[in-house]
Amino acid sequence: MYSARNSVRLYSTRASRSLNTNSTREPPVAEVQAARAYCLSLLRYVVSRSPTILPKLTPPRTFDSPSYVLQTFIPPSARDAYLAIRAFNIDIARVADSVSHPTVGAMRMQFWRDNIDRTLRGSPPKEPVAVLLAHALELLEARGARKLSRGWFFRVIATREQYLSNPPYPNLAAMETYAENTYSTLLYLTLSALPLSSIAADHLASHIGKAMGIAAVLRGLPLLAFPPPPNHHNNPSGLGGLPPGGSRQGVVTLPLDVMAEANVRDEDILRLRGEAEGLRDAVFAVATRANDHLITAREMLRNIQAGRDAGHDFEHQGEEGHEIHEYDDQAKGVTAVQEVERGFGVLMPAVATSLWLERLQGVGFDVFSPQLRKREWRLPWRSYWAFKRKMF
Repeated sequence: MYSARNSVRLYSTRASRSLNTNSTREPPVAEVQAARAYCLSLLRYVVSRSPTILPKLTPPRTFDSPSYVLQTFIPPSARDAYLAIRAFNIDIARVADSVSHPTVGAMRMQFWRDNIDRTLRGSPPKEPVAVLLAHALELLEARGARKLSRGWFFRVIATREQYLSNPPYPNLAAMETYAENTYSTLLYLTLSALPLSSIAADHLASHIGKAMGIAAVLRGLPLLAFPPPPNHHNNPSGLGGLPPGGSRQGVVTLPLDVMAEANVRDEDILRLRGEAEGLRDAVFAVATRANDHLITAREMLRNIQAGRDAGHDFEHQGEEGHEIHEYDDQAKGVTAVQEVERGFGVLMPAVATSLWLERLQGVGFDVFSPQLRKREWRLPWRSYWAFKRKMF
């Protein structure tokens, strides 16, 4: 598998020398095109053949094909930011897959902190994600919008780093926190890139992101319990890369409280796979929590569209990035319905997550079923109708 470290080295040596990393100006067009092609290649199952735009820079396998499909619902003005954010998530998610020791993984995470910090300061390094993100930030600045939150980027990095060595989730609440700090936060960043500052949209994104993160942990369970050789993960049905984990020794990532209640043991799963007694009950309990977040998001959306209150308070309101300022849309008299409709494309991963949970139910919550590894052919038309009707 092509590693993130190799991508940095190749991009640095082959990219145009005209990019001055000490300058705050926008990267040259050719470098932006190469960076965009690289980020797209992380999402789709296509190998670039262009030796002039992106020589030997394209990884051979897809990591987040749903995001590739759903990019069409992101406004063109924000699409580069969307691609950069998704590629950023994939690159840091696979750090654990490309290193043999947590210390090396921590060094790679620091590399990404430095990359993001330099990019947000206006001097991006010669790294594809940083170059495309810098271009997106230039577009945001030209529109008079605020820059993306450094704290949100660092939150994602810190959470991924926390799980480099596969510590168990003590309970479902801890898994929800992981999902909030990764998948929900990625949605917050994407909403900011529209740009849209909306408590209503953030609230929906929080629940959808939690459902995404919990589903991602379930989807990655077989790969972490029976890891393939290093650098050969393939995740054709992923929603933002693999869940954290880099140990070559099998681990089980179900919450400990759920496993205790279902009376299922790690050693039974590693020995019997999907036939382990109590495993399906444990998977059902975790999947139900993910589905509950989708149900809550749907109810909130219906309430907002009907002109009513969302139904419950946003637990993160007032935290970093979720404050209301005088220049926000809410302060300008824009309604919650208008805000949500404007940011609806960012919320479309709810469709992909719902489809995967439906497939999981269809195989009797056997998370090891080969049916769950197949590409979701219904996603394009299901997402089209969801976007058209503004209902996921």
